[in-house]
Amino acid sequence: MSEQKHSHHHCHEHSHSHQRVSPKGEQKAGIMVCGHGSRDKDAEVEFSRVAAGLKKRFPNLPVEYGFLEYSAPNIHMGLNSLVAQGVNHIYAVPGMLFAATHAKNDIPSVLTTFQEKQAGLEVSYGSELGLQDAMIEAFQARIYESLGLDPNDPPENLYDTLLVVVGRGTSDTKANAEAAKLTRIVNENMGFGWADTVYSGVTYPSVGVGLEKLLKLGYKRVVVAPYFLFTGRLIKRIFGYVDKVATENPSVEFIKTPYLNDHDKVIDAFEVRVREIMEQGTAAEGLMASFKRRLAAGEVDVHHHHAEYQDPNATDHAHEHNHSHEHPHDHSHSHEHSHSDDHSHGHSHGVYKHIAHPLGPRTMIGEGICCCFMSQFPQSVLDEEKERIDNGCKETALAHR
Repeated sequence: MSEQKHSHHHCHEHSHSHQRVSPKGEQKAGIMVCGHGSRDKDAEVEFSRVAAGLKKRFPNLPVEYGFLEYSAPNIHMGLNSLVAQGVNHIYAVPGMLFAATHAKNDIPSVLTTFQEKQAGLEVSYGSELGLQDAMIEAFQARIYESLGLDPNDPPENLYDTLLVVVGRGTSDTKANAEAAKLTRIVNENMGFGWADTVYSGVTYPSVGVGLEKLLKLGYKRVVVAPYFLFTGRLIKRIFGYVDKVATENPSVEFIKTPYLNDHDKVIDAFEVRVREIMEQGTAAEGLMASFKRRLAAGEVDVHHHHAEYQDPNATDHAHEHNHSHEHPHDHSHSHEHSHSDDHSHGHSHGVYKHIAHPLGPRTMIGEGICCCFMSQFPQSVLDEEKERIDNGCKETALAHR
């Protein structure tokens, strides 16, 4: 991990040096992982394993976890436990894949309320897991494993396979778009024949009808991969839909990819988010700063759940909040793979590893347009497309060879 600039008020040395002296006196740090909660007890156990995994990365810091609703401990209890252990600076991270209402509003509200009641306590709030490389790698590893493949020695492509990513559909358009972005990244990294996103939640397309539409593409092997951290009623419902559609389509092989759970790379991603707030402070506007700004402007409608001992007003679950909050993600996925075929010509294009995809640029050969990708095609593709080249693209093809 690259060295980050330390802010003047977050002088973090190493994970084992949690006793830090400041003008205010001795400080003790602790970590709080904030989850949504589930009616499914297995999900609670899985979340606790993530906290335990994070504890191994920070062996000398207290690590607690808590939930917004349904589950115990709630966030309030976890915070109280840290304070009871002498912690006066809490690094809190949302256990959320994307920043929808819970990560943007509900958790910051609970943390802010708690901090205001505790004299001398500082709470720093980190970002959602997001599309970090580690999260993408964890997801891809789960997919490869479900296909019986070694994630460390993957095949060049999976052109004969359809990938269906199941996102957690929310009322937050940008959070839904992050799931679609994930699908595209994974599709290009792994080289599926086709990939699309369906959602288990309030948006569209839903899992069942989405699968039925996508089966019309004719793929005989379909991977359904839920981008969920933990089990729960939705996971069981998703796999139930897959079983139903599989029964109705016996000629198609359906592969159900396990959800992320406590994959080592998921723990890596949590660790990155904790170290960011330790080392960077609040240099960029994070979720907490954004929350406070929007709260002051009267833009936030907070749903407190059961994270504090208050009437949760549990009937309001619509979460229809339209915020124009940006979540910049720095993902430079440059896959400039060198090929043995050296087709150099006047103007260069970055070599694309799926140039030979059956649905890619090769489909433009013979369409009467300049085939300026010709130089990138391996000879095997040119041989396969010879008839189309001869019939419609000969001059432009040769001009670039």
